[in-house]
Amino acid sequence: MQDEKDFIQELLNPKTQNVAFQKLLQNYQRPLYNHIRNIVLNHDDADDVLQNTFIKVFQYLKDFKGESKLFSWMYRIATNEAITFINQKAKRNGTTSEAMQTKLVDNLKADTYFDGNEIQVKLQKAIALLPEKQQLVFKMKYFEEIKYEELSEILGTSVGALKASYHHAVKKIEEFVKTN
Repeated sequence: MQDEKDFIQELLNPKTQNVAFQKLLQNYQRPLYNHIRNIVLNHDDADDVLQNTFIKVFQYLKDFKGESKLFSWMYRIATNEAITFINQKAKRNGTTSEAMQTKLVDNLKADTYFDGNEIQVKLQKAIALLPEKQQLVFKMKYFEEIKYEELSEILGTSVGALKASYHHAVKKIEEFVKTN
């Protein structure tokens, strides 16, 4: 892969941005979809949030300062878009985002794109009960295997705080699985 600064310049240059944006989609569409899907749980919702994410990436790329990797910056946008989506969906349904998460887990079995078993549904139910920050940290660390240093860039939190959040999340999930 070419130098990231050169690639960003290609994305910003009107003459090269179409080809560069295709390359961006090719490299990041799948990992961003998986990340968003881990948060919103529903395939169609994940597609919508992914589309919004790429619109924001394209719209705000000129403001990207390069203080983090492009990948981390895009993940932060995707994370914020997914959280905003869930919060808006909860508000439209007159419920809390926590209750919405539980409802999304309950709807998982009906999702034709979900091929998990009862254990995976139980895990998702346990995750839905966690505070939002612990959910994010757990999902990104457990399902996506993102390193703490990258998580720190994406979420803007110290590595120590992330490790503590992950540890607490694991303990709560273990307890839920044992008692349910």
